[in-house]
Amino acid sequence: MTAAVTAPYTVPSGIMDVLQVTLLVLAGVGATAVVLIREHARQVLALSVYGVLLAVLFLAFQAPDVTLSELTVGAVALPIVLLLTLAKIRKREE
Repeated sequence: MTAAVTAPYTVPSGIMDVLQVTLLVLAGVGATAVVLIREHARQVLALSVYGVLLAVLFLAFQAPDVTLSELTVGAVALPIVLLLTLAKIRKREE
């Protein structure tokens, strides 16, 4: 039997399990919310918040490189591109 390595900054595994499950449930609820929102600008805002939530989830699963990528792409770059696209489409419709 292998003993777990503990350090002063180590979170107990029970608390980490609860955190990970909670974040997974929130990610499922967030994804559902993004899909159900019908107004485009609000949907993009919800998508950005969902990107931050996914970044926190990846951080809880100890993947800091994926966390930084998700923050950059999912929470910042993609919403900006989508908002610019919506603005251009609205401008053409007028």
